[in-house]
Amino acid sequence: MSEIRQDPTTKEWVIMAPERRKRLDDTNLQLIREGKSSTVNACPFCPGNENLTPPEVLSFKGSGTNSWQVRVFPNKFPAVSPEGNNSKRIEHNGFLSMEGIGCHEVIVESPIHNKSLVFMTDAEIAMVLRAYRQRYRTIAQMPYIKSIIIFKNHGVKAGTSLGHPHSQLVATAVVPGHIRRQYEVAISYYDDNGRCLYSDLAARELETKTRIVLETDRFTVFHPFASHRPFETWIMPKTNHSSFIQTSEEDIPHLAQVLKTTLLKLHHCLDNPDYNLILDNPPVGQENSDFYQWHIRIIPRITESAGFEIGSGIFINTSLPEETALIMRGVHD
Repeated sequence: MSEIRQDPTTKEWVIMAPERRKRLDDTNLQLIREGKSSTVNACPFCPGNENLTPPEVLSFKGSGTNSWQVRVFPNKFPAVSPEGNNSKRIEHNGFLSMEGIGCHEVIVESPIHNKSLVFMTDAEIAMVLRAYRQRYRTIAQMPYIKSIIIFKNHGVKAGTSLGHPHSQLVATAVVPGHIRRQYEVAISYYDDNGRCLYSDLAARELETKTRIVLETDRFTVFHPFASHRPFETWIMPKTNHSSFIQTSEEDIPHLAQVLKTTLLKLHHCLDNPDYNLILDNPPVGQENSDFYQWHIRIIPRITESAGFEIGSGIFINTSLPEETALIMRGVHD
């Protein structure tokens, strides 16, 4: 089982998970980019190889078929695990740690080995989003879970180790420090203004217009004013919902369409970039707050952090979001 240790100099938590070294690696960059990584026979995520993964916890059938379209199961080499039952801090001569309890799941997005999210239909993407929402709702009921992160790593630079399209969910018994700080800033803004910081942020972007990539009647897509990386893209709902689990069934197909359009624009602009997709939510138990709003961040991995960024925590972005948003607007999906 993994262990979570606290860095006494920052109060940040670090997961020590040596078992992760054993996970499968299929990271030939060129093969992944061409959709040719591994083979169906060897890939544990392909249909017919279900015995190579832990038992599924959720699956959705494809339309008009008896086979699965989306499949969810525990990660075989988890960063955290529900096997423990103790979220108490353990003191080691002034240092703090705790058992690495939590949940780490894999969401296989398609039965087709080389069909990436950008080339799926709106209906197929909607099914993936429903799997996100359902697993979040279920895991949030576990008493020791404090934070749930849903993310997708696309490409080697983004951290993927298997080419078959998939996302992951990691739920922990601690709230990561940067999430806690974001939430505290949102609370402070609400106390001062009586409004949601994120709703106001999206409204200002729509008023300014220069960083808007796409707008529909339900969602706004933009490049943030202080983007950390080139082409960093946010998708934010116009309805003020703190958590993704509050997203209505009516909104899911609209979000699927917006996500597909956004990914296609990035695909054409940057020639199928490696990227991280993160579904940002508040800490577990704060799903009904008025001062936060869930959103999706897509971070293309076209630059790397260097010494100054690692040493200072200050990002250097070599592209203005006003310029990158203009490029994205000009791309027809």
